[in-house]
Amino acid sequence: MSQNSSRDVADLQGIWDQVLLEADGISNPPDELGATGTVATFSGNHFTAHTTEGVLLLEGTFTLDASLTPKAINWFDSIGPDKGKQLPGIYRLEGDHFIFITADEGAPRPTIFRTGRGQTKRSFVRRR
Repeated sequence: MSQNSSRDVADLQGIWDQVLLEADGISNPPDELGATGTVATFSGNHFTAHTTEGVLLLEGTFTLDASLTPKAINWFDSIGPDKGKQLPGIYRLEGDHFIFITADEGAPRPTIFRTGRGQTKRSFVRRR
């Protein structure tokens, strides 16, 4: 892992509140696995996503590659409908803001921060 990737993993640690969801080009569609208000927690390269009531929605691991432009992320869900799949994505991590967009498994990695069919974008702010 590059030094910049390691720094981004370190900067990502902690609790984040989801503030925006976009899927298939639609802003804030109904989403059972991560509607606005979902709380994501990062510890090492492990993540969890819970409802505001504490119900576990998703869990898994991720890898970052900050040497690419845009920066790359791969998600590996261990539960939920994408269990066992690798979801290729891109990300931005700027202070207290974390934005990522992923494609379905087997699809090309996104190149811009706007969704098309089979892509999901989520925006988070760090919980203080």
